[in-house]
Amino acid sequence: MIKSLRIRNLATIDEIELGFKEGFSILTGETGAGKSIIIDGLRLVLGEKGSSDMIRTGKKEVSVEAIFQPPKDMIRSSDLLTDLENEMFVQRSIAEEGAGKGYINGILVPIKKMKEMSIGLVDIYGQSDHVFLRNPEYQLNYLDHYAGAISLRREISRNGQELRKLIREKRELENKEREREQRLDFLAFQIKEIEKTQLKQGEDEGLLHERNIFKNAEKISSLVDEALNISYNQENSISPLLSKLQSIVSELRSYDKAFKETEETLNEFAITIREFSDFLIKFKDRQAAAPEKLEKLEERLSQIEKLKRKYGNSINDILSHLKNAKEEYKILSTSQEKLTDLGVEIKDKYSQYKMNAGKLSESRTKFGRELEKNIEKEISLLGMKKARFKIKINSIPLSADTMEKAKDSGIDEVEFLISPNPGEELRPLRKIASGGELSRVMLALKTLGKEREELKTLIFDEIDSGIGGKTAEFVAQKLKELSKHHQVICITHLPQIASFATHHYNIGKTVRKERTFTTVKKLSFEERVSEISHLLAGTHITKATLQNAREMLIHNLKLNK
Repeated sequence: MIKSLRIRNLATIDEIELGFKEGFSILTGETGAGKSIIIDGLRLVLGEKGSSDMIRTGKKEVSVEAIFQPPKDMIRSSDLLTDLENEMFVQRSIAEEGAGKGYINGILVPIKKMKEMSIGLVDIYGQSDHVFLRNPEYQLNYLDHYAGAISLRREISRNGQELRKLIREKRELENKEREREQRLDFLAFQIKEIEKTQLKQGEDEGLLHERNIFKNAEKISSLVDEALNISYNQENSISPLLSKLQSIVSELRSYDKAFKETEETLNEFAITIREFSDFLIKFKDRQAAAPEKLEKLEERLSQIEKLKRKYGNSINDILSHLKNAKEEYKILSTSQEKLTDLGVEIKDKYSQYKMNAGKLSESRTKFGRELEKNIEKEISLLGMKKARFKIKINSIPLSADTMEKAKDSGIDEVEFLISPNPGEELRPLRKIASGGELSRVMLALKTLGKEREELKTLIFDEIDSGIGGKTAEFVAQKLKELSKHHQVICITHLPQIASFATHHYNIGKTVRKERTFTTVKKLSFEERVSEISHLLAGTHITKATLQNAREMLIHNLKLNK
């Protein structure tokens, strides 16, 4: 619901602020005072279109601010609200150059986002309004709520989503099936080509290292020979000299045990030199076959490079491709079986959807006829005595060829039709001409509706057009009844409707220094008596008029407690 509204620099409004409460509120005032301008301001903050023409003469910017208490469902579903926030602050501005900005809780948002969020906050019923009238889907939802078929509707939605998903999966598999044999042959070739090479992770790096050694075999052989000469081969090499040194130290140890540790160190060093010499000899023997080994290495590296050009930049990429190819081969190998299973699943899901959609269609037809009679009865009480109301239900059954078009809402298209006057043909409710008639139809729909939006704001403009007397009392009673579940705000010129409201605001205008200013005031009881007197008798107020207004107000407030 809306808790407060502040408007600056909009047409005749310099600056006004209204605080609203739950229940039934009335806005009254003379023609041209600015009641509709206040609604225009509210439209702006709800994301409706605006232009720089709306800016008050001499000002540079229109600014509208509103505080809402959003429904819990909106808090849970919005990324702009949190569970800790029970208020939503919305701002909208339009500058001279036509640029506009919108904020929700201080966050700059597109105007489109403001309009989306407004759907869950406020419904305005007047000339050319509202989403309900323009959107057949909304009318369909209304009928389903009235029929108590929401749980069945949800089940159909699940059936439809699952059915469409299965059909998409089957179609994708069928598309692959057309090239299945060719693809299987191709995958089999790739798998065989990669597997026969028996690749190992990091293998290419080891091969490149070995190739580098073999390519430099002559230089390496020369260095190895030189190392052997130093360590082992020549008489003055390390190994013979070390043997002589060991013999000398062993003889010295017999004279002084201090040489024992030195002898052990020399023995270990001698072992290391012998092992190093053995390593050099074996390494030299391996290099003897370098040409043959190098040829095999080059062949293996060429094989790996060929695979890299086809399947990836590394052995890891090649092995990953192999894994994927095996998985796809497995899927394609069993695709015929999968297609058969999908066909059975689709048939079962289609049967569920068709059965549930048929039940929902029957329910809509049954309750649609009931709703037609109740709406005609309600709008008759509201002054549209000869009006006819019909619900057009166009069922489009699915077949095996069209089941991919299964809609979440079932097989029906719904359109509300009305003929406000005798002799007129039934026309879509969204095309109705009179704002007053439109508002009364919406009042009837809201009164009968079994849906219960959480404390939504409903604004009725021109609802009293062309009515009076007893009909006006019926309208007032319906508005009062509706205010038990919603916040209801109504602009009216009728004292019967004004006297039923819990809260009463007077919209006036004053002229100062040749400028018009719109004003707003919440009225006390005595001020309400005076205002209702004006609604009853215009400018000619008598004691009898005041007494009549007082009694009407007391009676209707007491009646509706």
